[in-house]
Amino acid sequence: MDITFSLCYIGESLNYYHTKEYVMIQLLLAVIYLAFISLGLPDSLLGAAWPTMYPEFHVPVSYAGILSMTISLGTIISSLQSDRLTKRLGAGKVTAISVAMTALALLGFSVSHSFWPLILWAIPYGLGAGSVDAALNNYVALHFESKHMSWLHCMWGVGAATGPYIMGYALNGGQGWNAGYLYIGLMQIALTLILFLSLPLWKRETSKEESDASAKALSLKEVLSISGAKEIMLMFFCYCAIEQTSGLWASSYLVLYKGISAELAASFASMFYIGITVGRAISGFVTMKLNDTQMIRLGQGIILAGLLVMTLPLNGYVTLAGLIIIGLGCAPIYPCVIHSTPAHFGADKSQAIIGVQMAFAYVGTCLMPPLFGLIANHVSVALLPVYLLALILLMAFMHERLLKKG
Repeated sequence: MDITFSLCYIGESLNYYHTKEYVMIQLLLAVIYLAFISLGLPDSLLGAAWPTMYPEFHVPVSYAGILSMTISLGTIISSLQSDRLTKRLGAGKVTAISVAMTALALLGFSVSHSFWPLILWAIPYGLGAGSVDAALNNYVALHFESKHMSWLHCMWGVGAATGPYIMGYALNGGQGWNAGYLYIGLMQIALTLILFLSLPLWKRETSKEESDASAKALSLKEVLSISGAKEIMLMFFCYCAIEQTSGLWASSYLVLYKGISAELAASFASMFYIGITVGRAISGFVTMKLNDTQMIRLGQGIILAGLLVMTLPLNGYVTLAGLIIIGLGCAPIYPCVIHSTPAHFGADKSQAIIGVQMAFAYVGTCLMPPLFGLIANHVSVALLPVYLLALILLMAFMHERLLKKG
């Protein structure tokens, strides 16, 4: 009788323990989803607010590039330092501190009334974005299934789409662009408080494999010397170059080469990003049937199909459809490449690898769209599909080389 009672008690205790663990994991996952939305919120603010900002500052419209490059440079630097920071502080603290830095920068933007203070605030803006991006992506890649990586990046798209609406609300209400930054900054402060309160949840999910990993952070040279590292870095470089070049130059291609009206081209260019966001929501379900390698190949194939449709000598609406198809093809690649990183390189190296991946991503974002701008200016904007084709073929080649290296 005593044995039966003891076994029942143990069984109930285990059931309670597992139920509590499940609840904790779901709470943490909810916090991470909020963090991904917050990652996207500031990303499109500058583009939405700049037409109102630059006349007030009496600076050329091109000065947006100075701010964008400053933010990107900070992001690259903090991405390269993410391995060292995460090993020292843990993913939870890095995420909380990074979001706090971003919140501070956004509040700084909200009280600025001349251009040069924005340069100073752009520094913590970029530094915060890079660290949180690398730390969160690695954490999810280690602890959660591929479907969550796709859905989390879908949440980034929700944030990126919501930011301009909040800015538009402030501008249409006569409150000015400063109020738009203030609203997003206050939202980031609220998330910072949630993240600090959630720190005990992050510790529960730390795996033994990570705990046993060497405390020594890997240098950039050491990361690039790892077999397969160069291939996955070039994959990330190419992917982000494709995404940003398509987003930046699609409207110009449609208007200047295909003869579509500027208004229609602008609306469908936004459909490219909607295609990515919706595609990632769908990809989360598809990953239940296909692995990361299959998802990456599928995405590459869909991009190639979209490029083919874009180049068909048919009416402009077919070209517009091709652009949306390219967006759908982009959807699974970014999250699945990140999610596959621990499987390729091990949990002990994944944070360092993903940090450098983020850096290569932002380098691709900074360099490749302006390079096509030079090509469009001196040769022809009609070469956009050819440019994108070269990038997707290089990415596919690097992916196959990575797989061979195992």
